[in-house]
Amino acid sequence: MLIAALRDMQWRKRRFAIAVLSTAIIFAMTLVLTGLANGFQVEAERTVDSLGVDQFVVKAGASGPFVGATPFAPTELRRIAAAPGVDAAAPLAYAGGTARLGHATQNVCIYGAPPGGPGMPAVSEGRAPAGPDEVAVSSALGRGVGEEVEIAAYTLRIVGVVENSTALASLPNVFLTADGARRLVYGGQQLASSIGIRGTLENVPEGFYVMNRSGAVEDLIRPLHVAVTSITIVAVLLWIVAALIVGSVVYLSALDRLRDFAVFKSIGVPTRSVMAGLALQSVIVTLLAAAVGVGLSLVLGPLFPMQVIVPAQAYIALPVIAVVIGLIASAAGLYRAVSVDPALAFAGR
Repeated sequence: MLIAALRDMQWRKRRFAIAVLSTAIIFAMTLVLTGLANGFQVEAERTVDSLGVDQFVVKAGASGPFVGATPFAPTELRRIAAAPGVDAAAPLAYAGGTARLGHATQNVCIYGAPPGGPGMPAVSEGRAPAGPDEVAVSSALGRGVGEEVEIAAYTLRIVGVVENSTALASLPNVFLTADGARRLVYGGQQLASSIGIRGTLENVPEGFYVMNRSGAVEDLIRPLHVAVTSITIVAVLLWIVAALIVGSVVYLSALDRLRDFAVFKSIGVPTRSVMAGLALQSVIVTLLAAAVGVGLSLVLGPLFPMQVIVPAQAYIALPVIAVVIGLIASAAGLYRAVSVDPALAFAGR
């Protein structure tokens, strides 16, 4: 029966090739969508890790140090910096903004931290900003050291470049001194969105609470939750479409082979052998489609304007999911093959 199934695929190779290609495109798009959703998470993790902050002290009631921050006067900064277990502490600022690049504008994420203190990332080119009129920008902004950029009506000189630093779906990050960020974000008021700590703070001042890196990452990607949910729904729909494509091909194959199945059953071939032949066709189609889909995803990923970072687990899980889809998709064909009347083998054409 297995040989008969393979011979049937050879006989109808054009039909099965179309099914493989169609399913491969769907698998590729599913991997790309998975990479997009994962890219949001990875870029937020990279940004938070680059700040060199172990804990964030945020105002009680705020949901985080970034998107959900509540500005406050950092009056507790000295006490926090002197607390046991704290190696360094610094007031941090965060806000969304717009950078003007000549006649073009670009949305950016603005971060502020003292020079050399927690919250200022390492630069890949140039140096960290030292004054309020200086800024380090992500390489994604497309500007280099020595150029100027206008943010919130202030013209800033670029003194450093941070390699591929983005957040919120590939928005470039820009880093200023604490004073420079306060001028842009809080109108010069001595406010902070959080206090960044290197080390561990045991006794948290009243009216505040401590958030670790994972909580900060969650806060930074919070605006993208709806987008991630939508991407997940589309990915699930694509899996269903893939199952329908494979199922329709296997079902058509079963219809074309009804007399063959009737002959097999009339000569005593076990039903499980008939089922195994059709299941084999589905599994082969989906595994071939998975292999081609991986290659297509590597080609399609760089075409997207956002980061597509497909996790290794997705590549490992794809063949397993493909086999499951193949088996589910073959259900209709299996039912049609099993229910065929053996007497059909002796019926006239």
